[in-house]
Amino acid sequence: MYLPLLPTISTAFIVISAVFVAIGWYLIAKRRVEAHRKAMTWAGVFALVFFIVYVSRTVFDGNTAFGGPPGVKVFYLAFLIFHIFLAASGGVFGIVSIWSGYRQKIIRHRRLGPITSIIWFSTAVTGVTVYMLLYIIYGGGETVPVIKAITGF
Repeated sequence: MYLPLLPTISTAFIVISAVFVAIGWYLIAKRRVEAHRKAMTWAGVFALVFFIVYVSRTVFDGNTAFGGPPGVKVFYLAFLIFHIFLAASGGVFGIVSIWSGYRQKIIRHRRLGPITSIIWFSTAVTGVTVYMLLYIIYGGGETVPVIKAITGF
């Protein structure tokens, strides 16, 4: 089975990020604040690396169209839109949560942290599902770089 390199790598980074969020959640429940901070910093680093790989792949390699049956495509697209909404909101929540933690805005951080974590876990799960639908279950359709789609070159 052929697994595309960059989508596999970017999906792995988002899963690793979610694992660090889970570790950080466990650590803060045990009142290990410094270890929590380190775990959440690593979660943020892996999320950022995911984002850089994803954007780079989208711009230079392109997005892969859904290659499954037409009857499933509408469900896939609805699911994909839900995933994109989660990812975008999770990114914003993540930045605010990390920033508030580092700035010692503890009330805000404690209020947003659990919400952010749930959004991030959901983003990771839906991201892996999108990856599975595109590359494992159905196989991807055509991939067109954004630059080529815009410029025609």
